[in-house]
Amino acid sequence: MPITLSTDSEFVRRHVGPSDAEIAEMLEALGVDSVDQLIDQTVPAGIRFKRPLQIPAAMTEAALLKEAASRASENKIFRSYLGMGYYGTITPAPIQRNILENPSWYTQYTPYQAEIAQGRLEALLNYQTMVLDLTGLEVANASLLDEGTAAAEAMMMLHRNQKRDIRDRFVVADHVHPQTIAVLQMRAEPIGVTVDVAPVDALPIGPDVFGVLTQYPASDGKVVDLRPIATATHEVGAHLVVASDLLALTLLEAPGHLGADVVVGSSQRFGVPMGYGGPHAAFFACTEAFKRQIPGRIIGVTIDADEEPALRMALQTREQHIRRDRATSNICTAQVLLAVMAGMYAVYHGAKGLKRIATRVHDRTRVLAESVASGGHRIVHEVYFDTIRVRPEGIAAAEIRTRALDHGINLRYFDNGDVGISLDETVEQQDLFDLAAVFGVTPAGVSTAAAQLTSGYAGLCKRTSAYLTHETFVRYQSETELMRYMHRLSSKDLSLTTSMIPLGSCTMKLNAAVELMPVTMPGFNQLHPFVPMDQAQGYARIITELHDWLAEITGFDAVSMQPNSGASGEYAGLLVIRAYHQAHAAAHRNVCLIPTSAHGTNPASAVMAGMKVVPVKSDDRGNVDVADLEAKAAQHAEHLAALMVTYPSTHGVFESGIQHICDVVHQYGGLVYMDGANLNAQVGLCRPADIGADVCHMNLHKTFAIPHGGGGPGMGPIGVTAALAPYLPGHPEVACGGSAAIGPVAAAPYGSASILLISWAYIAMLGAEGVKRASEIAILSANYMAERLKDAYPILFRGEQGRVAHEFILDLREVKASCGISEVDVAKRLMDYGYHAPTMSWPVVGTMMVEPTESESKQELDRFCDAMLSIGEEIRQVRMGILDEHRNPLKNAPHTAKMVLSDTWDEPYSREQAAYPMSILKTYKFWPTVRRVNDAHGDRNLVCSCLPMEAYGES
Repeated sequence: MPITLSTDSEFVRRHVGPSDAEIAEMLEALGVDSVDQLIDQTVPAGIRFKRPLQIPAAMTEAALLKEAASRASENKIFRSYLGMGYYGTITPAPIQRNILENPSWYTQYTPYQAEIAQGRLEALLNYQTMVLDLTGLEVANASLLDEGTAAAEAMMMLHRNQKRDIRDRFVVADHVHPQTIAVLQMRAEPIGVTVDVAPVDALPIGPDVFGVLTQYPASDGKVVDLRPIATATHEVGAHLVVASDLLALTLLEAPGHLGADVVVGSSQRFGVPMGYGGPHAAFFACTEAFKRQIPGRIIGVTIDADEEPALRMALQTREQHIRRDRATSNICTAQVLLAVMAGMYAVYHGAKGLKRIATRVHDRTRVLAESVASGGHRIVHEVYFDTIRVRPEGIAAAEIRTRALDHGINLRYFDNGDVGISLDETVEQQDLFDLAAVFGVTPAGVSTAAAQLTSGYAGLCKRTSAYLTHETFVRYQSETELMRYMHRLSSKDLSLTTSMIPLGSCTMKLNAAVELMPVTMPGFNQLHPFVPMDQAQGYARIITELHDWLAEITGFDAVSMQPNSGASGEYAGLLVIRAYHQAHAAAHRNVCLIPTSAHGTNPASAVMAGMKVVPVKSDDRGNVDVADLEAKAAQHAEHLAALMVTYPSTHGVFESGIQHICDVVHQYGGLVYMDGANLNAQVGLCRPADIGADVCHMNLHKTFAIPHGGGGPGMGPIGVTAALAPYLPGHPEVACGGSAAIGPVAAAPYGSASILLISWAYIAMLGAEGVKRASEIAILSANYMAERLKDAYPILFRGEQGRVAHEFILDLREVKASCGISEVDVAKRLMDYGYHAPTMSWPVVGTMMVEPTESESKQELDRFCDAMLSIGEEIRQVRMGILDEHRNPLKNAPHTAKMVLSDTWDEPYSREQAAYPMSILKTYKFWPTVRRVNDAHGDRNLVCSCLPMEAYGES
């Protein structure tokens, strides 16, 4: 064989789990000769993509990292003192190495299976405790997407919570961050809420107002006493929302102690890099009166089957997957990985350390203010924390800007000529010298100012209440102790480092290390999202390339990267459809048809977008009932706005009638929104736009390899046709979006921009053939597993030629009817085998939906199938009376080491059957750390902050 000088990418072989030999074995088991033959039997011919994707050839891992470093160098890392909710921060090295860069943390799934998620749940409980302590409130959730949308969620919660005399005015102080105001205005308009923006000292708080929002400290730095605002708000029966800063709250009195009902903000500056806008964990805290209305996820304390303390997600009946169009929000994710980082930052520094950091930031801000004032300039606000507003004297703001840029500095420039400067924990002496020089002040002037000042905050609303007194925030402040603590927590959680996570619709595929490496490059993670565009050219090139690749993959004309979750993408897509109808004199079109099998976020998003949900039936094969669709479309023809449809279907089938379904909706003037949750089965094989969709969101944390992070982060860009491109969301601080852009749906212009790097790397290293191969093997793996399991568990839905798509549903309803073993019992028993359960009871109650992804080897697929077949044998033994109906390994699952190793064992089956139902488990065993949790107890006795350490005993 001749020598070749070209370099072939090995990444496809690293990403795709089954080897060529394993693929051949799987094909043989299915009775087909090739992958192409299987795809022909699975994907309807009428929608097949006929040409190769126009994506550059696959890059090697080494070439990718070299290219990423080059792009990072194209970003100019100026010192940004822009503030507005984004700050430089120092990520403690042990947190970066042991959490952000650790697959035991970033490859976990959402903690629905609490028994194998106790470590992450404890980390989130720490985060909630931190938020509660600093805000002075009673209930906190486990994070939201960003500060702007958290404020919008607070507004919607208050509006929704009204009992009578429904009010529709929400008052916002004009000193709130501008991106937050813009997000609020976009969120308010579709649901009929009026947002009044006014000066903080002249807020029009009247009897028609249901809520008020103010910033503390203000966006321009001023610290305002919240008590008069709270009093005025409560006197008219309204509620006060405060957007705040956790670091500031170590020096300023807690808003909850000053009358706030809800406090929101970002925990970004607690050790999470700016990353050009995200991902960051927003916080949300409120009084107990709103505990059943609070959006997002709450981590609560409960007990397990032995009445030992255990953690789990509380009050889940509020969520969209249960309440659908009556949910408290459309949120189906959080920013767990980032919340864990922020919580660990507080654990590592403790109350004293955080106060020390905040005091240093405040001291240096005062030194700067005194220095600038000594140069003849006016400091507009007398009381501040880390941000000053300067009114230059004798020099125009334009000259200030020129000087600042010459020093490699970004400042904030107000319309009236004022200049804003926000400091953070990264600021050193030389930074103060350079900032002062911009205003004509020498280093000597800075030193003189420092010598004349006394350290500490002595201004308005000085904090007197204690915070972070729990032992967790005291005992882990050496690196040794913190390292061990983080490792102990991660060892309690099942992640992809342990075994496959076969969740249908969730696509827990490989998150390759090389894809994540660019995220921590300083050239990417230290950029403020509002820097001038010429400083972000590396990001611009990557975002443009990713835009073009996603457009080619989906067939759309334009893509918005702004939505920072899948549900946010749904919402953005529906808003774009709404804007299109309004622009074409059809504002009356407000009916959204949604199949009853749809993700719960679909109806929740539609309601948020001001639409009326009309359900469409599914037929016996799991497809959309076309006759019912046609009837509903005709019935609502005059008002039809959209159809939301998932493809392949939520039942794991490529419906052959999808093009006809789209045609019906278009016939009556509606547009088609395609939920991209199952895009992992489409890439390279068919394209949403070619099928007939007008909008589609793309879950980058599913199909395009961004890690799930234990429940977040995610990204949900939307692709649209040319007709809808003008309405893509814009932003008040950065030019983006369409020519007739709707308002922003996220606080940052490109959402969680830093993790776009992951999907960019994924596509770049797979190339056109690789992304198609991923889809093919995902489909092959699902069909292979369905073939292996079909005799033990009925496969609920199949396509016209007997094939499933990239996922399939196991029907356990007859099992429960015959012997009382439920899908929950099977899920808990799988933990004893070292596996996370498939998706339970969705889209059909009493079933399990399995999705293997393309990244798992045949060996791992077989091991999971062997576990399910072994459980099937245990079910048979229960049916036959060999195992007791109530005291059997399934009903008692999961089995902890403490239970199995106890001095007494009175179960009618052996300890070995409990712990080692398959011999391979004796080689490696993942142990659940608590027994089956008691959900009802936790909801009846809601506790969402850390328990005393003695409650956990020796554990």
